[in-house]
Amino acid sequence: MKYDVLIIGAGPGGIFSAYELLKQDPALKIAVLEAGNPLEKRHCPIDNKKIKRCIGCSTCAIMNGFGGAGAFSDGKYNITNQFGGTLYEHIGRGEALSLMRYVDALNLQFGGEGTKLYSTANSRLKKICLQNDLHLLDAQVRHLGTDVNYIVLQNLYAHLSEHVDFYFRCYAKQIEKTKDGYRVIAGEECFDAPYCIVSTGRSGSKWMESICSALGIHTKSNRVDIGVRVELPAEVFSHLTDELYESKLVYRTKKFQDNVRTFCMNPRGVVVSENTNGIVTVNGHSYEDPSRYTENTNFALLVSNHFSEPFKDSNEYGESIARLSNMLGGGVIVQRFGDLIRGQRSTESRIRSSFLKPTLSATPGDLSLVIPKRQMDDIIEMIYALDKVAPGTASDETLLYGVEVKFYNLEVEIDENLETKHKGLYVIGDCSGVTHSLSHASASGVYVARHLVQTRKEKNEQKH
Repeated sequence: MKYDVLIIGAGPGGIFSAYELLKQDPALKIAVLEAGNPLEKRHCPIDNKKIKRCIGCSTCAIMNGFGGAGAFSDGKYNITNQFGGTLYEHIGRGEALSLMRYVDALNLQFGGEGTKLYSTANSRLKKICLQNDLHLLDAQVRHLGTDVNYIVLQNLYAHLSEHVDFYFRCYAKQIEKTKDGYRVIAGEECFDAPYCIVSTGRSGSKWMESICSALGIHTKSNRVDIGVRVELPAEVFSHLTDELYESKLVYRTKKFQDNVRTFCMNPRGVVVSENTNGIVTVNGHSYEDPSRYTENTNFALLVSNHFSEPFKDSNEYGESIARLSNMLGGGVIVQRFGDLIRGQRSTESRIRSSFLKPTLSATPGDLSLVIPKRQMDDIIEMIYALDKVAPGTASDETLLYGVEVKFYNLEVEIDENLETKHKGLYVIGDCSGVTHSLSHASASGVYVARHLVQTRKEKNEQKH
């Protein structure tokens, strides 16, 4: 099947690539190949009644399908260069921010109108944090919520599906370089096009590594973040979340001089599990609709691990820790902070008798048997630091779910146009190792679409 452009992956990068390609040149023939399901068929079997834990579906509905891993996230678009990726190193700081704002405007246009844009600008809380060795990163944060994010994706799909051919449950096995461009082999089908955009997200990390190896594209090891998801009463962090919604706080530990950061804060949200390549880890969601609020707030505490020679597989390190958690707990382990400090495992009776009620059914256990001592010491020190700006964080009943692992793809060698050494083959979004967020991935899709259309136009002009 012949097309002008092939897009592999229907996550935020792929979606906004397709949108911008259509806008710039409506005559383009575009195909999007997605290993998962359409949005309406993405259903996780966990209902906390009959099925309480991950059952290892062949394709994880939380991680794959239209909308990518961000479809059922809490829908936070962070407009900033301070975190979320290093897109600005390729395209410039000003251009990166401009594209993120453009995507934000599109989200509002497709159903996100009325949602709030938060900002850390001139925040009095920044001073309080600095006085306690915590650094509040600058950002504007658009919170769509899991519910409104779903509506935005529905509307985007309705718009795109009239002009773009979507192939779901279509797993791209390999990409071949041809005389006229690229051939993508997916099962019994072959797709050909002069241009190919790869946007397979975090869940496509191992696949991306094999594709780069086959095509001789250089990669370098990235990092992996290991940590826990903290759940506590919403009132403990309300003075931060009411003003900022999400506060990205970084702390350098006294003991090891490691950086620990808060990540993916979900005021009045829920803790969830997710399956990446058969490994069950923990995450968090939140909603815009007040009727779906809980009494708890959750966020991740992550320790970044950068490795030097000779070790190269940072993701395998993270996966081995997650497998240990899965082995001991059958999935996600939960422990009360007080039990961790006293060196005892949590039990169902202790958790049941606590005032704080967990939002995820997880196995009570001992996280110190799973997470390496250095990272665990970092996390404990961070919790005590947070307790100074949000008293109650270090409460005995604060819940820690583990493990939370943020895998980063090997950083793919791409130029300032996010193009590989093979002209016409672009790698965008989280699978590139360059972006680590919804906003940066979406912005990279828009950028590549504009560059591709301009390149194609110039080539056509040269022919004539």
